[in-house]
Amino acid sequence: MNDLELKYLKSIANQYPTIAAASTEIINLQSILNLPKGTEHFLSDIHGADEQFLHVLKNGSGSVIRKINDAFGNTLSSRDKKMLATLIYYPEQKIEIVLKEEDNIEDWYKITLHRLIQISKRVASKYTRSKVRKALPKDFAYIIEELITEKAEVLDKEGYYNEIINTIIRIGRAKDFIIALSKLIQRLVIDHLHIIGDIFDRGPGPHIIMDTLIDYHSVDIQWGNHDVVWMGAASGHLACIANVVRISAKYGHLDMLEEGYGINLIPLATFAMNIYKDDKCECFYINNTSEDYSDKELEIDNKMHKAIAVIQFKLEGQLIKRRPDFAMENRLLLDKIDFETNKIIIDKKEYSLLDTNFPTIDPKDPYKLTEEEEQVMERLKSAFKKCEKLQKHVRFLFAKGSLYKVYNSNLLYHGCVPLNEDGSFKKVTLFGKQYYGKAWYDFLDNYARKGYYSLDDKEERLKGQDIMWYIWSNENSPVFGKTKMATFERYFLSDKKIHCEKKNHYYVLIEDETVVNRILEEFGVDSSIGHIINGHMPVEQKKGENPIKCNGKLLIIDGGFSKAYQAKTGIAGYTLISNSVGLRLVSHEPFESAEDAIVNEKDIHSDTTIVESFSYRRCVGDTDIGKDLMEKIKELEALLKAYRMGVLIEKET
Repeated sequence: MNDLELKYLKSIANQYPTIAAASTEIINLQSILNLPKGTEHFLSDIHGADEQFLHVLKNGSGSVIRKINDAFGNTLSSRDKKMLATLIYYPEQKIEIVLKEEDNIEDWYKITLHRLIQISKRVASKYTRSKVRKALPKDFAYIIEELITEKAEVLDKEGYYNEIINTIIRIGRAKDFIIALSKLIQRLVIDHLHIIGDIFDRGPGPHIIMDTLIDYHSVDIQWGNHDVVWMGAASGHLACIANVVRISAKYGHLDMLEEGYGINLIPLATFAMNIYKDDKCECFYINNTSEDYSDKELEIDNKMHKAIAVIQFKLEGQLIKRRPDFAMENRLLLDKIDFETNKIIIDKKEYSLLDTNFPTIDPKDPYKLTEEEEQVMERLKSAFKKCEKLQKHVRFLFAKGSLYKVYNSNLLYHGCVPLNEDGSFKKVTLFGKQYYGKAWYDFLDNYARKGYYSLDDKEERLKGQDIMWYIWSNENSPVFGKTKMATFERYFLSDKKIHCEKKNHYYVLIEDETVVNRILEEFGVDSSIGHIINGHMPVEQKKGENPIKCNGKLLIIDGGFSKAYQAKTGIAGYTLISNSVGLRLVSHEPFESAEDAIVNEKDIHSDTTIVESFSYRRCVGDTDIGKDLMEKIKELEALLKAYRMGVLIEKET
């Protein structure tokens, strides 16, 4: 035993000062290794669809109803099972309805509590008592532990448990106890949550989703390009801010910025109404025409939409000129406009513009902001940087997130690994160095963090902020992976061909097992058992496209959580469940509303596909956590040996 090993053993001896303490912990850890693996839940491309996200989170992509079926089989009717499931998802709201409708509420409480206790026992059975104890709600921890734990010493168990339940009802705590049990079931049915990118944009509630994730018991996030552009905006990067505001305007969710994040948009609205007062902004109609919108609100939002879009194109042009390394000169389009003929030349082809009113663009210097535009952006920059909620959310994204993650032999990332046509890793040169594969991800991830956190080195901070915009929209970005972001073309040109954003070769090659294995091995994953799980590109089920690629080695789980994509995909999202027996892909039908789910007990209709059934039931010992525990057992066994050999002396406790 060398000095370094002895020093380390002395440090852990402080925690386990005796042979008995070390032995007890070894026995405890060894037993944990043989428990069933916890259930992992994978979601991708949520895009602000907070109601559907919250419902899928509550029902664990069907995991709760499966536990109900396991617990009660045919002893409960389908109607009772649906009612019980709805109660678990929305306990506060469902109890209020029951209280108004139920004649004998005491009997209902007794029956419901017994049923919830049965399910609680089942979902808690795969965890240690210590882990369950940590998950118990503080107010009812002791009582719940008594009810879900067998007491061998109690002779009349039924009478013992019934008396606890009767007392809960008699003293008026049944409602709160039902809520506590329901939330415990939600908590224990999923052990860990993976978000495979794109929490933000298109939908109304990304701030609600982020608040939920911050409070979730165990989660990791792989950034999508829509997340990274928000991260850039929070850092104060003007081009990122313009993109975030423009997309919010496009989908009719400027109120989310104002009410959800407290971003003051009055300067932009005032500017837009002044500059574009006689412009109908027909190319900038928003995608949300709900009944809540008045004609006047729609008119203002259209003008704000155009105003921020023009500012965005200017700011992006400045950035592209500032960073020739980004190799994005083909996206410099404002200087290609002939303002006399109102035409533009792109790739040597001439197109007529659908909108020809550009009062803020100087043909001699088209990328320069006017003084008023500069003032608008400075006000927006200040609002984004000073927004406490946004900064809290973005810090959480940095703390729990990254561009990729390897977890339990699965490689998780949002978009694609940039590839050449022959399947080799595409090499990209940036800031004088060449990167590809895993090193490319690490480089971009590192610079994104510098863009937000670096305070002393202003040059590195600006590089990092520019890199966040690069990650958002560059063809070599692993979370974008298309030849261009054709925002300008979609607004101003009618030719659909030029709207096309050609995908990286990755999306053609993902059925090639050699390529998929090469990617897995690049990231240190055993290709004989590993999977790639990613989102970003909506799978069009209605056209027969299959999310399961390469014989189940690669799964694309973007199926259209966002309503904006559901007409294209034909469904409302895929989710993935990985538990001790295998992998299940779940496809979801559109979600009406939480109110519909509560009142009419309508769950999301979901179809399940078994992707893989394990040859044996996976235990904690087969997971990354298991590897850490086995390493700790080795260390404790070395400590035990040191005690027994007299190298270390036990301490009195």
